[in-house]
Amino acid sequence: MANGPLTAVGQIEEGTSDFMDIICFSHLRWDYVWQRPQHLLSRFGRDDRVVFVEEPLPSEDSARPASVERTDPTPGVTVLRPRVPADQTGWELERTVRGLLGIEWARLRVSRPVVWFYTPMALPLALDLRAAATVYDCMDELAAFKEAPELLPLRERALLDRADLVFTGGPSLFEAKRRRHAHTYCFPSSVDAVHFAQARVKQRDPLDQREIARPRIGFFGVLDERFDRELVAGMAEACPGWSFVMLGPIAKIGREDLPAKENIHYLGMKRYTDLPSYIAGWDVALIPFARNEATRYISPTKVLEYMAAGKPVVSTSIPDIVRPYGEQGLARIADTPGAAVIAVREAMTEDVNHRLAAFDRYLSTTSWDQTYRRMRDLIEATVRRRALPSAQAN
Repeated sequence: MANGPLTAVGQIEEGTSDFMDIICFSHLRWDYVWQRPQHLLSRFGRDDRVVFVEEPLPSEDSARPASVERTDPTPGVTVLRPRVPADQTGWELERTVRGLLGIEWARLRVSRPVVWFYTPMALPLALDLRAAATVYDCMDELAAFKEAPELLPLRERALLDRADLVFTGGPSLFEAKRRRHAHTYCFPSSVDAVHFAQARVKQRDPLDQREIARPRIGFFGVLDERFDRELVAGMAEACPGWSFVMLGPIAKIGREDLPAKENIHYLGMKRYTDLPSYIAGWDVALIPFARNEATRYISPTKVLEYMAAGKPVVSTSIPDIVRPYGEQGLARIADTPGAAVIAVREAMTEDVNHRLAAFDRYLSTTSWDQTYRRMRDLIEATVRRRALPSAQAN
C-alpha cells in the first residue's frame, strides 16, 4: 500500500485522458438494479475498455463443462458471467473460475489493466493480472450484510493491503476506511439529474400503477434485510387512504416477510429508464431503511434521485442521509410510523417552488459525470506514478 495523506474528494490533480483497460469484479450483476457500478463503469466505457466480471452461477446443464457467458450491454463494456458445475464450491470453484478468466484475458489481449473491485471475495481471481493500478470502490460494508461470506473480512484486509486507491460510497464508509488505507477518497453516490428530472413533468402513468389511488407514497430499491417492514406496515395501517407503492426486487427475505396490507402495492423490479414515469405519479418519496448493521454505512443513491425528480423525501435516520440532507432541510427524518405519517403530511402541503429551488441548488454541486472525471484523474495519476522506474524498483 502506498503512503500518502488522508484525502477527501475535492483534493484531486487534473490529468490528461489516457486509454485504459479496466477489469471490474463485482458482487452485483450488470442487469440488476442500476446503481453505482453501472453509472460509473458505463462512463468509463465511453473512453476505455471495461470488462465487468460477475460472480459465477451454476451451469443450467449439469453435463455442460464450465464456461463464460459474454454480453456487451453498453458501448465499451463487456460482461463476463462464469457458469460452473453446481457441485463446485470454495477453493475448487475459485480455481475453475480463475482458469476460465485466464482464457478470457488471453482472448481479449489484456495487458496491464486497472483492476477494480466491488467485492473483496474476488481477490484470488485477479492474481494472474499484472495490474497497472488496483482500485477498491467500497460502496457498502458488505461484511454487515445478511449471508455475508465468513472469509469476507479477511479478504478485505488483503485487498486493502494490495490496493493503490480506495474509494468510498459515503462519509460514514470514508471514516471507517480512511485509517486502514492512506489513499482513501470519499465519493458519495451521485445522480443523473437530467434522467430523473423527467418526473417533474406530467408522464403517462404506467399500466400497473394507473389504478392505484392517490395520494401515493413511493419507494424504489431492493427489498431486503434493510427494509423497515414495521415502519411501512404501521404507516399503511394508520393511513388506509394512502397508497404505498414499492418498486424493486426481493432479496434475502421471502415475499411472505413483507407487510401485507390492501394499500401496499409491490410492483416488482422496473427498468432504470422507466423509473421517472413511476415517480412522476407519486406524492412523496420514502426511504424506509431499518436502523441496523446493514444500514450503518450506506449512502443511498435514491435520495438525490428523488430530489432530481422533485419529490419531497421522508427517510429514517440513516447517518449519511441525516447529514447532509436532513440537516439542510432537504429530507424529513422519521423513525416511527407516527413520526413518518406526520412528516408525509407536512411534505404534501409544503411549497413546491421553494422545495424545487432548494433541491436544484444542491443538485448543481454533484453528478455522476463529475464523480467519473475525478476518479479518472486519480487513477491516471496512479498509473503514471507506478509506471515510473523508481516505482517499479520498489
